[in-house]
Amino acid sequence: MTLTLPIEPEANALLQTSPLALVIAMLLDQQVSMERAFSAPYDLAQRLGHEPTAAVLAGYDPDALIAVFSERPALHRYPRAMAGRVQDLCRMVVDDYDGDTARIWTEATTGKDLLARVAKLPGFGAQKAQIFVALLGKQFGVRPEGWREAAGRFGEEGSHYSVADIVDDASLAEVRAFKKQMKQQGAVRAGQPRNAS
Repeated sequence: MTLTLPIEPEANALLQTSPLALVIAMLLDQQVSMERAFSAPYDLAQRLGHEPTAAVLAGYDPDALIAVFSERPALHRYPRAMAGRVQDLCRMVVDDYDGDTARIWTEATTGKDLLARVAKLPGFGAQKAQIFVALLGKQFGVRPEGWREAAGRFGEEGSHYSVADIVDDASLAEVRAFKKQMKQQGAVRAGQPRNAS
């Protein structure tokens, strides 16, 4: 199975072949549409004139990278902050994995180990790490022992909770409906008065 999102075919293709692009897309998938986040690595490569390596991005002039992210249409709602996070991510890939992004998961011995490795990445919180573990397992065949358990509810078979579950237009609609429901529930909770102490 391969990842199929409602984005340009070239952007989808890059996600299939570039582990770094996949990780960057997952990092950027916050406070922007999923389509924007997962298209951004391809757009970044187009603006740079080549597909960048982790080493290239890690050593890129920070102000110049911010300018690339900020060029309209911006690669993210917060281009300055996310350009910095992408650089931090790439520096970690260079320092911890010799620039080979795929080693984050190819060297994981268990699902728990994989989750721990992903959770350490800059910009990845606990939930994002679980979603990425689910994405790797469901869409890319990365399935060390215990990966579903490590991914929590996002690893459930037949679920439609995240990008990990999108394989066609129908599943995309179900994931969007779930995200909308979660946002509504969050808004309701935020509006509830706190109990007096």
